[in-house]
Amino acid sequence: MAKEKALIVADELARLQDDFHVLAADTTITLDGDIIGKPTDREQCRCILEQLSARQHLVLSAVALATADDVTVRLVQNRVSFRTLSPAEIASYCACDEPMDKAGAYAIQGKAAVFIEYLEGSYSAVMGLPLYETAELLQGAGIELY
Repeated sequence: MAKEKALIVADELARLQDDFHVLAADTTITLDGDIIGKPTDREQCRCILEQLSARQHLVLSAVALATADDVTVRLVQNRVSFRTLSPAEIASYCACDEPMDKAGAYAIQGKAAVFIEYLEGSYSAVMGLPLYETAELLQGAGIELY
């Protein structure tokens, strides 16, 4: 998805200029091999968080850098373990707007940070933009970061 996002914008820019860089990212959550998307409503939010409670899931974050000549993608795999969530915690969290536009129905950088028992991987990747890999892509394209 990150590659597709970058290519859509790159195709538009290619009509306007010869030299450009387009950075795009996307994050997907998987549990038992099934993709867990963004909740469509509060009930689906509740169901997703009940599934994640006391379980480990994968967070796959990709970042893509497109230029006029090429597109390069980096994928980061993270393991996140939730502690056991009570029905009251789930209901309270689903009542706020935070989880409604998030893959897996939670934002690690927000109120759901207290749900995380263990994280193996990159915090920034779970947030949605793997910073280390993004820096690698930008530096590889000759963009100085400092």
